[in-house]
Amino acid sequence: MDTTVRLSSEALGEFVMHMFSEQMPFNKLLGLKIDKLSADEVEVRLPWDDKLMGNPIHKILHGGVTAAILDTVGGVMAILYSIKDFGDISLDEFQGSFSNVGTIDMRVDYLRPGKGKEFIATAKVIRKGKKVAVCRMELHNETGTHIAFGTATYMVG
Repeated sequence: MDTTVRLSSEALGEFVMHMFSEQMPFNKLLGLKIDKLSADEVEVRLPWDDKLMGNPIHKILHGGVTAAILDTVGGVMAILYSIKDFGDISLDEFQGSFSNVGTIDMRVDYLRPGKGKEFIATAKVIRKGKKVAVCRMELHNETGTHIAFGTATYMVG
C-alpha cells in the first residue's frame, strides 16, 4: 500500500482493524476476531480453545487471556476514536501521529469464571484528550454472562 496516498478516517479505521486482526501475531495466536460495530463501539470475539485454558479441571479461560482480549478491544477503540475526526491523511502521517500508541495502565475486574463456547469483548471511550484516551471494556460469553470488565488508559498521541 502506498503510504503517501490520503485515506479517509473510515479507510484508516479499516487499516487499523486489519492490522490488529491480521498483522499482530499474538492476536492471531489467540484467535481474536475484531469487528467494528459502529463509530463508537468495537467488538472482539474469541472462540473457546483448550489452549486458552487456565483451569483444566473446570475448563475456565486463563486470566491472562481475559486481560489480553480486554486490552486489545480497548486499544483498538482508543485508536479508532482518535482517528474518526482526522479527515483525510496519509499512512505516513498516521504512523507519525500514532508512533507511541500503547497501554499506559489497565485494571481488570474478574467477575465470574470464564466459561463458555465464545467470548465477546466490547469497548467504549470514556474520555479522550490530545494524548490519552480512557476506555471501559467488558467481556461476556455467548449467553451474555458478564465475565470481566476493565478500565484502561492508552497513549494515543
